[in-house]
Amino acid sequence: MTSLSPDLISVIVAVFNGIDTLQQCIDSIAQQTYANKELIIIDGGSKDGTVDVLESNRDKLGYWVSEPDSGIYNAWNKGLSQAKGEWICFLGADDFFWDAQVLERMASQLMTVPPDIRVAYGQIMLLNNNGENLYPIGEPWQGVKERFKQVMSIPHPGLMHRRSLFEQHGNFDESFRIGGDYELLLRELKEADAVFVPGLIMIGMRQGGLSSSPANSVESMWDVRRAQKMHGLRLPGFFWVMAMIRVYIRLILWNLIGERMTRKFIDFGRRVKGLPPYWTKT
Repeated sequence: MTSLSPDLISVIVAVFNGIDTLQQCIDSIAQQTYANKELIIIDGGSKDGTVDVLESNRDKLGYWVSEPDSGIYNAWNKGLSQAKGEWICFLGADDFFWDAQVLERMASQLMTVPPDIRVAYGQIMLLNNNGENLYPIGEPWQGVKERFKQVMSIPHPGLMHRRSLFEQHGNFDESFRIGGDYELLLRELKEADAVFVPGLIMIGMRQGGLSSSPANSVESMWDVRRAQKMHGLRLPGFFWVMAMIRVYIRLILWNLIGERMTRKFIDFGRRVKGLPPYWTKT
């Protein structure tokens, strides 16, 4: 990481073959009313025209590079080596800031965060593949603090990491394919606290990433468990066990009755519990 610039917010974006969504991501950052920001984009050697998008947006980028990498955590670590901000957030090319005032509103809250708090977050809006809003996720820290030690219970896109978090704990562990963001946050939040900013939707997040398919959901849950073991949590907790049972039921149904019927069945169960539909909408 490079030398600190007080009050600067660094936004690091990882992309690979993201031509369909990258421009919206860049525009959402460039249009922020908060001026003291930098945008760092790490491309994994795209071949679909992504590099052309980066070239045409040079004036909006503080730094960018296009070269092969070993995954999203390797890309984000490359971005960290260039970041100058006191606060740092991470996006994928499918993500975008929800409106032009997001960083300004978050920055005003960050000014009041005690120095010993190094994680701050708002909500993210889940979107389906057609760009339609599903529902926001993200709850106050005190309500999810204990659950976080078992499952990823806070949204990572747009989450603000104080620079000192990386200085104390190091960068993302690149041996993870899906769960590296959880493992990084667990280093800090297994003992420390985070700050939730109510009423602030940070990011629009399209569904369909690595962890959305049943097989990848299983891998994601085992990544979470590996992270817990790394940090002294020897036994899985109730929330992790229940989440894993749901993942395996979904995988079994997917193979037995097909994807379409499984999606309908799961969303029927969500409606019974008073939750909005998800699986038939994505």
